[in-house]
Amino acid sequence: MMSLKVMALCFVVLGMVTAGAARAANPVVVIETNYGNIKVELLEDKSPVTVKNFLSYVDDKHFDNTIFHRVIEDFMIQGGGVSADSKEEKKTKAPIKNEAGNGVSNTRGTLAMARTGNPDSATAQFFINLKDNTFLDRKGNTPAEAGYAVFGKVVEGLDVVDKIAKVEKTANERGEKAVPKQPVIIKTIRRADAKK
Repeated sequence: MMSLKVMALCFVVLGMVTAGAARAANPVVVIETNYGNIKVELLEDKSPVTVKNFLSYVDDKHFDNTIFHRVIEDFMIQGGGVSADSKEEKKTKAPIKNEAGNGVSNTRGTLAMARTGNPDSATAQFFINLKDNTFLDRKGNTPAEAGYAVFGKVVEGLDVVDKIAKVEKTANERGEKAVPKQPVIIKTIRRADAKK
């Protein structure tokens, strides 16, 4: 009789844990580009402020018809803020707090927020790491050590990311060979559960 009660209790606890895990699933988005699609799990459990900010831009369709404007092979591809039509930066919302101290490293296939020298200056632009770039991780509390907040990881389409990394490029204003000769267009970024 006692073992039957213990077994019933185990099933109840297991059901609660399973239900909690289902509710706590991280959101997933699809980045549709002219090179193919990239599916990304957003790490809301590690970077809640950053993911909320990113999803607000997704829902506002801010990323539609933007470009990956900075592509550096063996480093990263950066986009999300420059219009494919005008080649000008799009208007953004207020900057967010840097969550680089979240314990998630800038490894191959992760997404992190781009920013200026001010650690708390990220808005809409993001980058996808092409290799392990752990030198971008938070090292301390000074602006130079603040790091870049990882908030997502590619779960499908890393081959598309690699294809984008290999496009022909010209030099930018910094002298980096980083500007794609032919535009790499972000057609849209949508929630994976949203209808096309």
